[in-house]
Amino acid sequence: MLLRRQFQGKDRGGMDGTLFVGGGGPDYSEKQQLLLGYANRHGLIAGATGTGKTVTLQILAEGFSAAGVPVFMADVKGDLSGLAKAGSPDSKLHEPFTSRAAKIGYDDYAYAAFPVTFWDLFGEQGHPVRTTVAEMGPLLLSRLLELSEAQEGILNVAFRVADEEGLPLLDLKDLQALLVWIGENREKLSLRFGNVAVASVGAIQRRLLVLENQGGAAFFGEPALALSDLMRTDTEGRGIINILAADKLMAAPRLYSTFLLWLLSELFEELPEVGDPEKPKLVFFFDEAHLLFDGAPKALVDKVEQVARLIRSKGVGVYFCTQNPADVPEDILGQLGNRVQHALRAFTAKDRKDLRLAAETYRDNPRFSTEQAIREVGTGEAVTSLLERKGIPGMVERTLIRPPASQLGPIEVSERKALMNTSALAGKYDHTLDRVSAYEILQKRAQQAAQEAARAEEVAEEQETSAREYNSARRYSGGRVTRSTSRAPKAPDTFGSAMTEAVIKELKGTTGRRIVRGILGGLFKGR
Repeated sequence: MLLRRQFQGKDRGGMDGTLFVGGGGPDYSEKQQLLLGYANRHGLIAGATGTGKTVTLQILAEGFSAAGVPVFMADVKGDLSGLAKAGSPDSKLHEPFTSRAAKIGYDDYAYAAFPVTFWDLFGEQGHPVRTTVAEMGPLLLSRLLELSEAQEGILNVAFRVADEEGLPLLDLKDLQALLVWIGENREKLSLRFGNVAVASVGAIQRRLLVLENQGGAAFFGEPALALSDLMRTDTEGRGIINILAADKLMAAPRLYSTFLLWLLSELFEELPEVGDPEKPKLVFFFDEAHLLFDGAPKALVDKVEQVARLIRSKGVGVYFCTQNPADVPEDILGQLGNRVQHALRAFTAKDRKDLRLAAETYRDNPRFSTEQAIREVGTGEAVTSLLERKGIPGMVERTLIRPPASQLGPIEVSERKALMNTSALAGKYDHTLDRVSAYEILQKRAQQAAQEAARAEEVAEEQETSAREYNSARRYSGGRVTRSTSRAPKAPDTFGSAMTEAVIKELKGTTGRRIVRGILGGLFKGR
């Protein structure tokens, strides 16, 4: 009941189509609200370390959840797990928070917990998250493995061969087995796809080994993540907040950013068009967004731009969180309509230039200088610009961010485990499914080829034995064979029989056996 009083009242939680962000104006009494109907126009949360970005992420997640909008967010520092637990009056932040609430007119401020589902690529701090190699695709996988252009070309050949040969690529061992097959059949494939260099195949295998040593192998396999499990609501109609444990994942930044980009691409590919809904179907927070664009090839940046431009029609809002707006390419930055800009530090000439450029992207407020405000706002305060009716950018305003209702800081390990055990998804992703795929199919083919080659060698040896016995009988027929053998008619001495005898003699030796094995082995290898 406490939760409903707080978040379902006017101006607090979505019944009037708004999300309360904080108080603005000279005395912070003017409510700054994000319109849910324009929340899928994406957003930006930026600011230097220690300026309050985490609290902003937390209060936005609370507001969306209360409005019935599911949320996906990465917990880079391990602090966002506190969303699952109500704040406490015993906290040292209780007095500052209540004081801030009174200052911005947040009259019904109260503590509350929110429905949370924990996820973890490594399956330690949340439900395991997996996808298949085929779903990841060659473009994202090449970025993950940091492949060169030539190596990326080999990877594209591998995916084409997998499609044509009916070889499902589910986990890393499937891809590794397929690369071995490609290396063995490189001459045939080179005629069709261009040069397939053994060195490039080996380089990809080494990169896969590095990924495996980093724990990335656990990310590939089945059961794969069902997107519907990220878009759930609880029995009270509140959106589930999906939190990805990313503190350990940040040790492999390429894996982190590639996973989030893959998830964004999957949402874009699978969700139907909904136009402009009354509220988003899902809000996606991309923390540490600079990792997505650092060293990314132009093709990948273009892909992100395309997804950001079109995914809003699928009802998905994407919010990039980073230290500096300059971390986000200009073409993408221009599509982020809702902005919360915390303080930026300007210690160098480049910092001052970035600060000036950031200020120029806002709609000016005649009461103050935007550039100066971005430099001066304190912790928990921000410069905000939220879309107004008809999608018009709101005038920039200095805003005091509202205090969170949930606990600020992480919950205990035992509390996290208890929530995981009672989750509706408990047990669904815990155990991997290893069905027949490329690795098993290629292994079976190799075994069949080996058996057929062995049978062919046995036939060759039997023919060699028969030829040896026949020649022995002819050579020692005088008094050393049976009567019937001594009377056997002699084979006509023709050119054909002479050639046959010569071939048989050649097959008797080791060289002959190698020729037979080589011919048959080549035939079976090509199957």
